[in-house]
Amino acid sequence: MNQSTLDVSDYAPEHGFTMAVGERPQQRLEKFGTAAVSDTELLAMILQGNGTRTEQAVNLASRLIAEAGSIAGLISWVPSDYRRLKGIGRIKGLQLAAIAEIARRMMTSQRAPAPLLNRSDLIAAHFASTAAGLQVEKFWVLCLNRKNRLIKQVEVTSGTATSALAHPREVYREAIRQAATGIVCVHNHPSGDPAPSSADIQLTRILREAARTIEIELLDHVVVGIAAADPTGLGYYSFRTAGLL
Repeated sequence: MNQSTLDVSDYAPEHGFTMAVGERPQQRLEKFGTAAVSDTELLAMILQGNGTRTEQAVNLASRLIAEAGSIAGLISWVPSDYRRLKGIGRIKGLQLAAIAEIARRMMTSQRAPAPLLNRSDLIAAHFASTAAGLQVEKFWVLCLNRKNRLIKQVEVTSGTATSALAHPREVYREAIRQAATGIVCVHNHPSGDPAPSSADIQLTRILREAARTIEIELLDHVVVGIAAADPTGLGYYSFRTAGLL
């Protein structure tokens, strides 16, 4: 049997299978590298501990991935989602959710330095990994220089499942600190439909007026959603493109 394609059923305790030391995920990773370890085995390494046998950890990892649809599906899980499975308690659920958040932040930090954000599609693409799977609304401010390149990205608020309104003072504070000449505001809609609410429209009007007062241009306000839930098929809404800025 190929080392990198071991079937998880081979680990099942009901099969009477006992893994040799060299076949355990930890030893396989040490010997062959991360590429030789399956998604299930990687997750099992995190689950193993506190008396959990390797076979039990692999079976639990397999059930987790099946429930999420894929290992990528776990990126949107919260601690309570993990605890639905027998064998995962409060602490382990928190640890798994923390690891998913670390993965999200690592993907975000790998972006190219000073991206150009002068179009709504570039802004939406910039937030593709950041907003993926979020269950609450978050509001970000992108501080830009004269060439519309990113100086700093700031998360201003993190709201409930339906609200993340921001105050102009919070929106422009970091822009003033960074000597930005313009800003782009971005927030997500957990429902996936990026169509702006009446509150979104009202906030944009307030931010537009504040921009004129402090002479920092509000270049755009982009609402990020999911293409499949967007009647336009874009997966985002741009106030600038819509002619509202």
